[in-house]
Parts: sequence; structure tokens; C-alpha cells
Amino acid sequence: MIPIGFLEFGIKDFVEVLIITMVLFYLYRWIRGTFAIQAAVGLVFIIIINAAVSALGLTTINFILRGILDVGVLAVFIIFQPEIRKLLYSLGQNTNLDRFFVQSNSDTIIDEVIDAVRNMSHSKTGALIVFARSSSLQDLVDVGVKLDATVNSQLLQTIFNRNTPLHDGAVVIRNNRMVAASCYLPISQNQNISSVFGTRHRAAVGITETNNVFVVVVSEETGRISIARNGSLTSGLTIQKLRSEMQKALGEQEIEDEDVAFSSAQSELNIS
Repeated sequence: MIPIGFLEFGIKDFVEVLIITMVLFYLYRWIRGTFAIQAAVGLVFIIIINAAVSALGLTTINFILRGILDVGVLAVFIIFQPEIRKLLYSLGQNTNLDRFFVQSNSDTIIDEVIDAVRNMSHSKTGALIVFARSSSLQDLVDVGVKLDATVNSQLLQTIFNRNTPLHDGAVVIRNNRMVAASCYLPISQNQNISSVFGTRHRAAVGITETNNVFVVVVSEETGRISIARNGSLTSGLTIQKLRSEMQKALGEQEIEDEDVAFSSAQSELNIS
């Protein structure tokens, strides 16, 4: 034990302080850049005001503030619902299982998606393709237009054609099948996402923040190819790079080279 004034500080106390510090640090990292950080500041402000009011003996105001704080636990769960969901997902996610996500015909699926993305990129056709990995995404599938089709390049291009009624929203691919189209994804509230990215890219990031999915995005404005995974967005991929990332995401080990590349200037933007 190490005496600090009238306190005795031992190894157990040090470990407890270290654990609490780490928990607070990671909680801050999870809510940084979201609405939750403003809400947290507001809650702390109410607690400070309540303490000051109590010390001044202002009983009526103190009674009101204590009533607000009494329902604070419920309010925290409501206000921080997206962050809590993300935290629980992060704790329950076992990334080591990703390598077991190997499908018997994943090569065919990758080829079909690559062909569709290449053509949509050249024609500047917006697209949003979600690969459900360990997440079923059943809630999204239920509100979308249900399909049960093999992954096909021509079908993907037809769905995302701006003249068809299904082009808005995302296509969900699960268990090697296209299970739904026109699925609307949750929009990420991450303030670190650049303003150059629109709703389609924010939706891609949003679905990856709380689900184990891999998303391919084609920009309608520029034709630029992007991917989203684990709450981060990488933009400006070449066809070769997209194939590499898809093979990694779908459990493939070998990476094949391809001669076709996206013609525009490429850049990668990592957002976390």
C-alpha cells in the first residue's frame, strides 16, 4: 500500500482505476462524432447543476432535477440505443469466424458482381450491394422487395437502372442468393464522414456499424467504386482492388489479377 495523504493506494486500487479509465476511453471512442456525445455532455451538465442546486438549498429546482435524473437510466438506454447496439455487436463479433465464411460458388458470385460493378461504374449507375455475412439482415429483407435469385450481373444492372422502380435502396445478398432489393439502410450519424459522400455512402457505412456485412457502392455522380465494412468506408477502388477486397471478405485466399481498371483518378479514404 502506498499512502497518499490520508488515503492508502494499493495494487488493487491501481488496477481498478486502470480498468475504469480504459472503459471510459473506449466509451468515448465509440460515441465520438455522434449525437450521443452531445447528449452525454447534456446529462453531465444536469448532474452538475443538480449538485449545485442541492448545495444552495433550492429545494423545488432540486426536486425537479432529481425527478429527471430518476428516469436517467431509461433515458440513457433510449438516447444511446444506436451506440449500445454497436457496442454489443462489437463485443459479440468474432472476426476470426470471417475466414470460415467460404461459399462453394463464391468465385462465381464475385465474377458476377465485378462485371456488374464495372459496367455500372462506367455508365455512372448508382448501386448499393450488401453481402450479409454472419448477420441475417432479416429486418431489412422484410421491408424490401423480396427476391430469390442467383447472383447475376445482368439482373443487378437491371435492378439499379435509374428507370426501374427498384433502383433506390440496396440489394441484399445472403447465402449466395439475392434475397431482396430496394432495401433502405440506416444512415450513419458519423460526423467524420466527408461531405463529398451522399446518402448512399452514408447508408453503406451505417449498416456496417451494427452488422457484420460487406457493402459495395457505386457513385451515381462519379462512378467511383467504394466499399464499407466495420463502420469504415474506402473509396476510389480499382476493379483489381475491389476483387481483392471481395475475396478477403468472402473468405477467399487467392487474389487474381485483372487488366481492367477504373479510368478515373483513384484515392482511398478511410473513415472510422
